[in-house]
Amino acid sequence: MRRAERQPVRAALVALCWLAAGCGGCQKEEAPVAPEPAAPEQRPAAPRRVGVKVPMPPGWTAQVAQDGSFQFGPPGRPVLRVDLRPGQGATLPSPEVLLQSVRQSFEGFEHTLEQQSGGADVSLVRVRLTPRLEDGGSGASYPALFGARRVEKDLFLCATFPGVSDDEVLQASDACRGIEFQQPR
Repeated sequence: MRRAERQPVRAALVALCWLAAGCGGCQKEEAPVAPEPAAPEQRPAAPRRVGVKVPMPPGWTAQVAQDGSFQFGPPGRPVLRVDLRPGQGATLPSPEVLLQSVRQSFEGFEHTLEQQSGGADVSLVRVRLTPRLEDGGSGASYPALFGARRVEKDLFLCATFPGVSDDEVLQASDACRGIEFQQPR
């Protein structure tokens, strides 16, 4: 396999590692605190969450991957990966921290910032990644999204897969921005 053909595969692995590691600088290392077990009659009721709601474009489907992540896109072709970080909502990274994490994770690529946005509960960074080749040239560039969404006390990390279109990156941005918990009926 030629080096130029391996770059998207490498980028996919880096993106997946980025999500699995919690986007580099987004997580605070804290020792878990185990509360004292309560007597059965004193245990608080578990919060009622029905599920996670992600607004998807028409024709997209959702599936849970073997590693527990959520994947969204047209049938058979994932576009967006979402990882849940329970209890880590307070670690929502700023768009600047996300961009720095992308730069560190994709050292062998040129990065062109296309858009960054942030707010109290969301940070999104859209970039164009272009692999640098050993001969000094550049491979084919492609768009990418990296984002984080806080919902209550939880953090959702979002990233697109390599090979998606500009339009799909925009749709993934909207989906990530719109993540919420479904209310019990």
